[in-house]
Amino acid sequence: MATMTVIATTAVPDHLRGALTRWMIEPMPGLYAGTLSARVREELWSAVTATIGDGAAVLLHPDDNEQGFTLHTAGERRRVPIDLDGLTLIALNPTETDNETVNP
Repeated sequence: MATMTVIATTAVPDHLRGALTRWMIEPMPGLYAGTLSARVREELWSAVTATIGDGAAVLLHPDDNEQGFTLHTAGERRRVPIDLDGLTLIALNPTETDNETVNP
């Protein structure tokens, strides 16, 4: 059964953007939405993770759990999903700072 799928990308190669637009619409740059079967969704996500390069991507699709959706991520990003007793929460990793202390 086909379900609504959303993929958001940042700084991905142009050929990957083209591959995603074959199956989904791109209402704004880097945001893709479509109604996909599980097989097509998995194949597209495999292509995304294999060619992400220095970019980042997030996949959201409906699922039979408490939140009603599942979230997958690929690439480097500050926001990292964590599982807390079956709920997906987002942890914000602060950017690395140098060890200099500012003296008052």
